[in-house]
Amino acid sequence: MPRKAQTESVSDLNAAPGGAAAVDRALSLLSAFQPGDEALSLAQFAERTQLYKSTVLRLLASLEHARLIRRQDDGRYALGMEIARLHGLYAASQSLEHIVLPVLRALAAATGESAAYHVRQEQGQGQAGGWARLCQFRVDSSHVVRDHVRAGDLLPNDRGAGARVLIAFGPPAGLPRGAKERALYDGIRAQGYCALVGDRTAELAGISAPVFHADGSLAAAVTLTMPTHRYDERYIEPVRAAAKELGGLV
Repeated sequence: MPRKAQTESVSDLNAAPGGAAAVDRALSLLSAFQPGDEALSLAQFAERTQLYKSTVLRLLASLEHARLIRRQDDGRYALGMEIARLHGLYAASQSLEHIVLPVLRALAAATGESAAYHVRQEQGQGQAGGWARLCQFRVDSSHVVRDHVRAGDLLPNDRGAGARVLIAFGPPAGLPRGAKERALYDGIRAQGYCALVGDRTAELAGISAPVFHADGSLAAAVTLTMPTHRYDERYIEPVRAAAKELGGLV
């Protein structure tokens, strides 16, 4: 039987209440990396985590399988590509939130209506159209009567001002083939926005404008929604200004 460690491991001292001990130990290996470390040896992991080398090896095998750890030719272990992927996702979401939400808040304050940031979310082959319209960020109207959509909701990808903008400025292959539909999207691209009353539902109106990446590709649609009785064409320019402000920043 393995002898009991004389000192508790780092993971034992910082165990998550109600958590799994094996996960705590594996995460302690990732936390063992310090600024300036390019790679760590088995002995360094054992010393920094106070785990047996045999335990460290088993945990490293799982972390390597998940691409969180990468074994080098010299036998040492470096952080894996999955760390970089997760970091990229985290950095993008955090920076995007700090960029987009202030613009949406200003738009909602200026108009009194609900402002949202819609993006195309690619779906599996079984999903109609191959993509969904995701409400990634939203600031609600101050009015009691408004549409009730939350950040994270999936909306129709073929109806509503936001959807129309994502189609009009999205991949050409996604454009409808019918003459009437094509004329609609040609008009949206020509004027640079979409304003519709009763498109997604009879009680709602929407104004939407495209947001472009620095390379000119479509990033999202900034959309203002309101009950049909509060629709005002004067809101078109604030929506376009908000989309232009975000262009190149996202």
